[in-house]
Amino acid sequence: MGRGLLERDKELDALRSAARDAVAARGRVVLIHGEAGIGKSTLVRAVRADPPAGVRVLLGSCDAMSTPRPLGPLRDLTSAVGPRLGQALRAGDREEVFDALREELSGTPATVLVIEDAQWADEATLDALRFLARRIDDLPAVLVLTYRDELDRDHPLSRLLGDLGHGDRVDRIAPRRLSPAAVGELTAGSGLDVERVVALTEGNPYFVSEIVASADEVRVPPTVVDAVTGRLRRLDAATQEHVEQLAVVPSAVDPGLLARLVPGGAGALRAAEEGGLLVVQPDGVRFRHELTRRAVVDGLPASHRIELERRVLAALLETGGVDSARLVHHALAAGEVEVVAEWAPRAARDAAASGAHRQAAAHFRVVRDHADRYPPMERADLLEEYAIEAYTIGFAEEAVAPESEAIALRRGFGDARRLGASLRWLSRFQWFAGHRADAEAAAREASAVLVDAGDPSLYAMALSNEAQLALLAHHTPRAIELSGLAIDIARETGDAGVLSHALNNHGTALMFLADDAGMAELVEATEVALAVDDIEDAARASVNLVWGLLDQYRLDLAEHHLDRALEISERAEFIGFVTYQQMEQARLDLARARWDDALQTLDREIDAPHARCVALTVEGTVRIRRGDGDGEALLEEGRRVAVELGELQRRGPVAAALAEAALLRGDRAAAREIARPEFDEADRLDAKSLRAELAYLLRRTGDEVDVAADDRHPFAVQARGDWRRAAELWREAGAPYHEAAALAESPDEADLVAALAILDRIEAVPLARNVRALLRERGVRSIPRGPSTLTRANPAGLTARQVEVLRLVADGLTNAEIADRLVLSVRTVDTHVAAVLAKLGVATRVEAARLAPEVLEQAG
Repeated sequence: MGRGLLERDKELDALRSAARDAVAARGRVVLIHGEAGIGKSTLVRAVRADPPAGVRVLLGSCDAMSTPRPLGPLRDLTSAVGPRLGQALRAGDREEVFDALREELSGTPATVLVIEDAQWADEATLDALRFLARRIDDLPAVLVLTYRDELDRDHPLSRLLGDLGHGDRVDRIAPRRLSPAAVGELTAGSGLDVERVVALTEGNPYFVSEIVASADEVRVPPTVVDAVTGRLRRLDAATQEHVEQLAVVPSAVDPGLLARLVPGGAGALRAAEEGGLLVVQPDGVRFRHELTRRAVVDGLPASHRIELERRVLAALLETGGVDSARLVHHALAAGEVEVVAEWAPRAARDAAASGAHRQAAAHFRVVRDHADRYPPMERADLLEEYAIEAYTIGFAEEAVAPESEAIALRRGFGDARRLGASLRWLSRFQWFAGHRADAEAAAREASAVLVDAGDPSLYAMALSNEAQLALLAHHTPRAIELSGLAIDIARETGDAGVLSHALNNHGTALMFLADDAGMAELVEATEVALAVDDIEDAARASVNLVWGLLDQYRLDLAEHHLDRALEISERAEFIGFVTYQQMEQARLDLARARWDDALQTLDREIDAPHARCVALTVEGTVRIRRGDGDGEALLEEGRRVAVELGELQRRGPVAAALAEAALLRGDRAAAREIARPEFDEADRLDAKSLRAELAYLLRRTGDEVDVAADDRHPFAVQARGDWRRAAELWREAGAPYHEAAALAESPDEADLVAALAILDRIEAVPLARNVRALLRERGVRSIPRGPSTLTRANPAGLTARQVEVLRLVADGLTNAEIADRLVLSVRTVDTHVAAVLAKLGVATRVEAARLAPEVLEQAG
């Protein structure tokens, strides 16, 4: 093994094994992660230099640009792939890129596709990687991602890593720091003190190599920046200038750009190459490591760096056909405002067309900073485009200000059509931001402006928007009336976008009334939208369909439609709707009593107020049903958010959960006080599913309410006192907690014992405690004791996640390190560790680690 690959046999074997699996058409995802300089790229280069038989290696690198290039690492591949994929990448058509990429990786030879430094990937690239990862099992390919372990919970890559999970086809390779023995081997013959080098570098391979390459026998550089700077200063002045010039380019420098920046081209870089700073190849020049490039840049005086950036910008403009994002990056660094103003709109639109909406929004923010450089009409268009991109990535609050500025400009143009359309957009942004009154005002004005504007489609869309707001407030008759008018106009004009939007509202309103015709309309709305590539309305229709099915506890159908809905939204990077669909997944897991799955889905930062309210309601409900202790505090926070939002669809569910919590602790009066006002409102607005649930809860408080005999909702059946039929319906639905709650109403001891068995199995401690108390009151002597502390399959009664956490605790990881490894928040890991200690009956992590081998062996 070469000196640069000390102590990497295990990692190399894993990577080569994955490549051999690809030859056998067993695709895999390999995640190589670790700190900067730990040797991730070295592993990749080793396999690229000597791949297994029948394997090709494709390598794309993400750049540390202020705003990444859309599809940047994939566009690096154009010269190495077939014509279809090459053309798709040049054009940036995301659907064609997806299909062509899959086709490219389906043939022979098998492919190892490496994306380096994925922490800098743009959203379009991440979507393409997600698309591939979900299909990797069927491809003769390995998808390798290298990334740094420095991601926070909100980082776009974190979501992709969470989606990948820890499945059978996902390998994780975390190269370790070098041992003192390995450091000694690398420093052999240098005259350096090994202990000093170990202390300075802590075994980081890159740091060790830089220290060794830069030091002499007298002095060890105190930092890596000093080491790189020392090596640079040993070069002649001309070569130093060339290296500094190339350092401000955060990507490989192609031969064309190199010729403009470095007189003499690659031949002038021999000393820098021999000195280990640069790697020179036929397709361009790059720094040996990104840390080396950064060290050079960090050593530049600001004035000199700006001058170097200006040279790069001038060279790129001379070249022509250059990626607009690269031009904007260098123009910003060079302070060339005119170039920024010219190219930032193009970069934003290119990013949006590729599906990189986060990058599009970033470029539009730059545009807004220089808004005074555009004529008023163009400025209004740019501001609105910015607002739409911010909304698309889930930043509705951010979208409100630029859209309001655009409307202020449009009021002076005398164009009713454009003004009305903008007002409709503002209404949408305001609602998502939690400003219902402002949303309604903008919606009313949009309809008033457009009624005589001579554009029936825009007017119909405004009517449908008003219908949508009525729907969200449970004003169902008005929603049906307005959306019906919009449907008629849309069918007459043939406008598919308006038709989908209006069908969406009409179908959802019918589902509110438990009318199954609504399902058909929502499916039609989705198909109509997809036919014209209207991903927003397709995603919204899917969200509404699944939400309605969850309200009705038709869980199998909800799960079926949710899988497709998530794929639609994620492929289009519609983050706002992805968040809603994640809330739907959490609701589904709650209904199925998959507590840990629900909490893991919710384990992310959620800023959008409507989604946050749902998340607090679901998490609080999970915790009160498990008896975790902090559930009611979460529900109270959810109630505060719901009251601010002012909609029954948010207030009602959180009130139901708080009433349930009061009942679990035996406080019927409190439960009645919480549930009754929301029941009356649900009854007034004919919100059938919510009314049924609140009626059931009120019956448990002793407050009987009338429930229609033909209402087939399981809660309605239970509210009528037919606990046995309700239990059957809950069992058919696959909702074990509710099945047990229905059985717990039985006067029959056998039914109570059956309820207890379910509750113990799903770890619903408070309700199980109440059922045991009821059995004792009835004089039953042989009451099951509940989950045994020691069972044959799992001696500590640990959940699958807790077993995983215990294994990592035993490995000596901190809670923060466990959170990084499992893609969870530290707070969630804290909860899991506390539960593990409690179930093992120990007080410290050390004691848990001591018991771990036996527990883990018996847990499998």
